[in-house]
Amino acid sequence: MIKEMRLPMRIGSALVLGAAVIALAACSGSSRVRKPADLVTITNQFDLQPVWSTSIGSSESFNFHPIVAGDAVYAASHGGNLAKIDLATGNKVWSVSVPERLAIGPGSDGRTTVAVSTKGMVYAYDDTGKSIWNVSVGSEVLSEPVVAGGVVIVRALDNRFIGLDALTGAKKWTYQRQQSALSLRVGYGMLAIGNEVIVTGFTGGRFGMIAIANGGLVWETPISFPKGFSEIERLNDVTAKPSMEGDILCAVSYQGRIGCGQARTGNLLWFKDYSSYTGTSQSTDMVFSANDKSYVTAFATKDGTQVWESTQLTFRDVGESLAVGRVLLMGDAQGYIHAFSQANGEMVARIRHDSSPISAAPIAVGGLILVQSQGGKIAAYSPK
Repeated sequence: MIKEMRLPMRIGSALVLGAAVIALAACSGSSRVRKPADLVTITNQFDLQPVWSTSIGSSESFNFHPIVAGDAVYAASHGGNLAKIDLATGNKVWSVSVPERLAIGPGSDGRTTVAVSTKGMVYAYDDTGKSIWNVSVGSEVLSEPVVAGGVVIVRALDNRFIGLDALTGAKKWTYQRQQSALSLRVGYGMLAIGNEVIVTGFTGGRFGMIAIANGGLVWETPISFPKGFSEIERLNDVTAKPSMEGDILCAVSYQGRIGCGQARTGNLLWFKDYSSYTGTSQSTDMVFSANDKSYVTAFATKDGTQVWESTQLTFRDVGESLAVGRVLLMGDAQGYIHAFSQANGEMVARIRHDSSPISAAPIAVGGLILVQSQGGKIAAYSPK
């Protein structure tokens, strides 16, 4: 029988469902008190000036990402609110109520927008907010759908990838992964590259590339291998969405390794021991990640040399990061947005978005920085 494991609520920043009681305490030593580091006083070297803000509704403990397609932002809430928001003004173009609760954000290509319920129902809407089809994929879904190349890609909890026709909902293909003996009951991020492929992580420390048109596996690469004696110690799933800059892909596994390789072949250039559930982000020559203590680390993309590490946000449960310009942005569980210098890890700016956790990565688009918190506030900021 396949075993699944929930992560604690504090780890919900990138792994969709937190559960109250399991304690990775036995394997992480987290039985000690996790006291968030006090914020040090800084002088902002630049400002993130609010341009607009709106509310979409609470995501509760789940990790909802907004999606940008064209000149609009698409966002959703746990209660089933789904909206198209004008990128320039923050005004809602349309808002619909999905018939069931959601555990993940929407997928959209600007023409078809889909939301997947906690029961595995896929609801599709056209660009006016009109319902166009709905189908069941027969299993719980915790991973955000991808809409690309005329295909809606849904990843079910039973390790099936399902490709649905974006216009009709008809099934185009299914790709089945073998389940491991013990896996994390979380969402596994999918990175779409153009309209041709997605890159995603798998259980057992592997990640790979899948063709959007037919669901074929293009390549698969191990980034880490199970180690330890107990099943919990041997968990090393690649749950977070891989990142890409130029032709270099980087990925990180939980209780495993971080590494970077060639996007075309999946061949790794380097890897080293590391553990993260918030994934990676990249600049031209560096890759950034935060571990389960919220230590933020920068590695050289070419060879994995550690460039710097910051412990200023220890146990503040930081979310996914965004490398943009010369800074690295990420939120924390208290609703702050922090900015580090990519060059040396110096904290260069901080603002308060709201008082709820910011687990999703900020988005840089059109000179704006978009942030959605678990409390449901979506805001656009202009760096000055």
